[in-house]
Amino acid sequence: MDIKGSVALVTGGASGLGAAAVEMLVDKGAKVVVADLNEEKGKEFAAKFGDNAVFVKCNVTSTPDNEAAVKTAIDKFGKLDILVNAAGIGSASKIIGKDGPTNLDWFKMVIDINLTGGFDIMRLAAWEMSKNTPNDKGERGCLINVASVAAFDGQMGQAAYAASKGGVVSMTLPIARDLSREGIRCNTIAPGIFDTPMMQLLPQAARDSLGAQVPFPKRMGDPPEFAHLVCAIVENPYLNAQAIRLDGAIRMGIK
Repeated sequence: MDIKGSVALVTGGASGLGAAAVEMLVDKGAKVVVADLNEEKGKEFAAKFGDNAVFVKCNVTSTPDNEAAVKTAIDKFGKLDILVNAAGIGSASKIIGKDGPTNLDWFKMVIDINLTGGFDIMRLAAWEMSKNTPNDKGERGCLINVASVAAFDGQMGQAAYAASKGGVVSMTLPIARDLSREGIRCNTIAPGIFDTPMMQLLPQAARDSLGAQVPFPKRMGDPPEFAHLVCAIVENPYLNAQAIRLDGAIRMGIK
């Protein structure tokens, strides 16, 4: 699929990996809807791209918000070709602690944001993509989800996070199969340790230590490297139903 002239929706698009994807997609000629919960930051970020991007406030656990995000793409740019699902939270809690079992509502919240919310906006986006005129390769759209290496290497305290991201990985194949008749591909990226704003809050020594755990390159990933893979997935019509680790060969330890 040619990125130039396409329309993308990026959830969690105002910061971190999502923002990097927005920047590269716009640079390659796409129009982008930046969907994020942070309204002030999102509007400021989208404004950098002029008429090539628009912001919409979106809590992915809200179906009306997800519907509004998809509708914004159609109303503003006339169609929707690409969805990048980068919204999510990282949270940790052991299944039991000194004071008893962990809070079940916390577990449900992580699943709701990272898994259910992502599925919700995918189903809405895929419906609009199914209305597109197929290109010369029969493609109507491309879905890209963001999981984590925690889907495979969940550490202590990551039961909820690993379960949510594992769910993202597991639904990639059946969704790709569901949408095959429509010419819509579905893939997932499972990033390792990336130098995002969240990581930049850590002391430099802690960041250096994390980077040193990566076999090669011996550093944290740069968000543009994530964005590069997003674009490669969009542009390669034979890449479908894959969960791709982007992690410098790291395998997370127990903690």
